[in-house]
Amino acid sequence: MYRKHFFFSLAIVAMLLVGSLAASAQTGQLRGHVLMVGSDGKEVPAAGAIIDVYRVDVAGKYNTKTDKKGNFVFAGLPFTGDYVIAASAPNARPDALSGVKAGREIDFKLTLQAGDGRRLTEAEAKSMGGSSAPAGGGSAPSESAEDRKKREELIAKNEEIKAENSKIEAANATVTRTAKAGNDELALKHYDQAIALYDEGLAADPTHPGAPVLLTNKTIALTNRGVDRFNEATKANNAAALDSARQDWRAAVESGNKAVELMKAQPVPTDPAALQRYNTSKYLALSVRAEAYRLFVPKVDQAQADAGWTAYQEYIAVETDPDKKLKAALKAANMLLDAGASDKALAAFQKVLEGNPDNIDATLGAGLSLFQSGDKAKFQEAANYLQRFVDKAPDGHPLKASAKESLEYLKSQENIKPEKPASGGRRRG
Repeated sequence: MYRKHFFFSLAIVAMLLVGSLAASAQTGQLRGHVLMVGSDGKEVPAAGAIIDVYRVDVAGKYNTKTDKKGNFVFAGLPFTGDYVIAASAPNARPDALSGVKAGREIDFKLTLQAGDGRRLTEAEAKSMGGSSAPAGGGSAPSESAEDRKKREELIAKNEEIKAENSKIEAANATVTRTAKAGNDELALKHYDQAIALYDEGLAADPTHPGAPVLLTNKTIALTNRGVDRFNEATKANNAAALDSARQDWRAAVESGNKAVELMKAQPVPTDPAALQRYNTSKYLALSVRAEAYRLFVPKVDQAQADAGWTAYQEYIAVETDPDKKLKAALKAANMLLDAGASDKALAAFQKVLEGNPDNIDATLGAGLSLFQSGDKAKFQEAANYLQRFVDKAPDGHPLKASAKESLEYLKSQENIKPEKPASGGRRRG
């Protein structure tokens, strides 16, 4: 049976949204200046004048004072609001300007005449002017064709940002929902439902920062569904079902490759917490893809052996657990052996033996690689490896009987006997 138990976290949706994806808020600058008319009729900057801005369409109030040059500015008022600006100063009659919008790149002008220094209430400020013109002696700047074009461009851009924000918010909601629901279905081994949910999330935004996680979990679901179909088809001797399993494994490799591709395209975070989440997602994507290749290469497309080998090397490079590194190296070598790439498999097993000379699985793999090559010139070395495995493997090892049969074949059919190790050393091979 080819049932594979996966030990990956299914609750990794928490790392989908590293940060807010919403575009910048729809705010704009509101600025202007206040002039004071002196007794000589000349206008001079009104320094320290009190500026009250009232929002007309909804409740809202903002306050500041003019600087030494009579200028004032509000850095971030809601772009869509309608405002009234009121100005007051000692010994001056207050002025108000209505029909004001933020973010239009207009320098609003208010002019104060001599007066009692009274400060307008909100109701007074709102009632002093018309819907689009200043009141109380103030004056709104005339809008040139260039200013109008600039204003219209700003409005259009803001509408574009608003639409993009809505799209992003909808995609965030869909990705979060489908990831959680898909993971729940995956935990229950409801692979059809899980795959459908992951596909829904990916369709909402294929380049979403959470897409690699959706693709990684989709790869797990496809791989496991393929295993189930393969096992059922083998029992029933059903060729059509076998083809469905192969299609799942092919789709799993495609999904795994896409997950890794998207992870590599993402900028590496500098924040320690974000970097940890990024590394975890990348690790999962690489390890899950390697597992998908382990089944795909020997059972679907043996010509992809090199691609499978590369996938394993990329996973091994990020694996920090020595035991898992060794297991992955053996899986990669066995994948090559199962795909008929005996020479490459032999090199892979021998590389394992360089660092782990007593590893019985690598010893067996090296022997089988030589035997599988069909090159009789290599049968002696194959027999040496196989005998070493038989000598060291416990009786309960599932492949010990097969190794003995291969040895018996070499002895009886090829007249090859394992060489005894040289005194004080190991057998050749």
